[in-house]
This record gives sequence, structure tokens and C-alpha cells, in this order.
Amino acid sequence: MDATGPSLETELNAQGCAVLPELLSREACAEARKWWTEESLFRSRVDMARHGFGQGEYRYFAYPLPDRVAKLREQLYPSLAAIANRWAERLGQDRRFPESHAAFLTECHAAGQGRPTPLILRYQAGDWNALHQDVYGDHVFPLQVAVLLSAPGRDFEGGEFVLTEQRPRMQSRAEVVPLAHGDAVVFPVRERPVRGSRGDYRVQMRHGVSRVRSGLRFTLGIIFHDAT
Repeated sequence: MDATGPSLETELNAQGCAVLPELLSREACAEARKWWTEESLFRSRVDMARHGFGQGEYRYFAYPLPDRVAKLREQLYPSLAAIANRWAERLGQDRRFPESHAAFLTECHAAGQGRPTPLILRYQAGDWNALHQDVYGDHVFPLQVAVLLSAPGRDFEGGEFVLTEQRPRMQSRAEVVPLAHGDAVVFPVRERPVRGSRGDYRVQMRHGVSRVRSGLRFTLGIIFHDAT
């Protein structure tokens, strides 16, 4: 699926997520996995079990970001911003996002959100990630991207990406997203519009990762807003 094509928005509107096949090559994934051991690249480390977030570990990059991560942010943002603006209009929100990621980051930093949020997550056997939302402050870009850096069936078993949708006055709907090595999933940070018989309504979204049954699973997370 083309990150700039109409099918991306069609899938996001229909299912609440969309897969970008082979966003990163196997070589690029291998390079990204090696970043895990380069302590100087990161500003902080989070032990998920310690904070009740699940089990596993993730690390937030420091500025300057690795060139590949910075370029992914810059290149993916414009088409996602166009979708985000149409979603805001459908939800009756006044918020509009600028065309470039640099301009959006300027807004974040002016509001006191200056800490970078792209991250790498590592899951070993038995690890999992609780359903959550990556908000980090008042300035929230409504879409984010996760890239699978490991090969299912070879590097690990289990560890499926899970998305849930809380519909008003209805039970939650779950979506399990199958990803191949290098695939990315685009999904809402917090909410999205859904077309109903009386117009658009708002649904709350959360995402997580099911238990890794064996092996080692790495993910690159691309969040477009910075943190307070």
C-alpha cells in the first residue's frame, strides 16, 4: 500500500488501521535492531513491568534522531496530516495540522513538548504490551506508525499487534494485524471518526502487543508529536 495513496485512507476509515508492506528492507531492519545496543542514541529506558505497562522494554531516542528515523517522520507526515485534517473536520474540531513535520514540531516545542518520542521496543519470550494510547501532551498528532523489525516465524512466535475500538454504547471491537518483516502499521493514537446512520461519531482506540511465545521481537515506533 502506498503511503501517499487513497487506499491508505480507505483502510484507515474502514478498519481503523492500514498496513504499509515492506516499508523497511531487511537490511534496514537489521541496522535498526543494532541501534538497541548503542546507548548514546537514547534519552531514556522504560521497564514495562515496573510501570504496569506489560512486560518488556522500550527506549526513546534522543535528538538528533538516527537519519532513517528522522526521514521516516518527515516523509510519512504530509499524507497522514492530510488525513488527520479531514478527520478533524469530520469530528467538528477546529484543529488543523501544518503541511510539514518541521512546522508541526515547532508548534510542539513552543508548547513545551520538546522530548523526542520515536522509540524501539524489545520483547522476549513471555513479554507483552498492555492496551494503551501514546499521548504525551496537549499537542497530539492523531496517527502513528509501528514497523516490525523482526521476522515472524523465524525470529519469534506470537507477539501479534492488537488494536481495540471502543464504540459508544457498544462492546469493544478488536483487530489483530498480521505483519511481515519490515511491514508497518498505521493506526490512530487516541480516536478516529466512524460513519454512522446519523453522521460521524467518535470512537476511542487503544493498541498493544499479545504475548511473545518464543524468540525476540523488535519494533520501531514512529510517533509524530514530541513529549512534555
